[in-house]
Amino acid sequence: QVQLVESGGGLVQTGDSLRLSCVVSGRTFSSLVMGWFRQAPGKEREFVAAILGSAGSTSYTDSAKGRLTISRENTKNTVYLEMNSLKPEDTAVYYCAAAITINYFANLRYPPRYNYWGQGTQVTVSS
Repeated sequence: QVQLVESGGGLVQTGDSLRLSCVVSGRTFSSLVMGWFRQAPGKEREFVAAILGSAGSTSYTDSAKGRLTISRENTKNTVYLEMNSLKPEDTAVYYCAAAITINYFANLRYPPRYNYWGQGTQVTVSS
């Protein structure tokens, strides 16, 4: 079975930083497209960031640019989301996702294109 396990969430204050981690098991990691999504209570799941498996090209939602950074360590089967200058609007459950392949860069933002999902980790940012 393929498993994705997120960790690193918590309760922080505005301006603080967090580093989320997602460990993948059960499948070769280096070729996977990895993404981070988040979902606030009562809202739909939204795209945050993604990183390609080989070249390491990245994509971000506008609200994340300049504050959140996605990276990966293929030798550790792990993808990270470094979160800086956190705002209350960042409060959500953050989900790690993996895709075997994605046809077009625009589809990095499309949840159904991802094959595997983690259980989520809660990030709460207080004022």
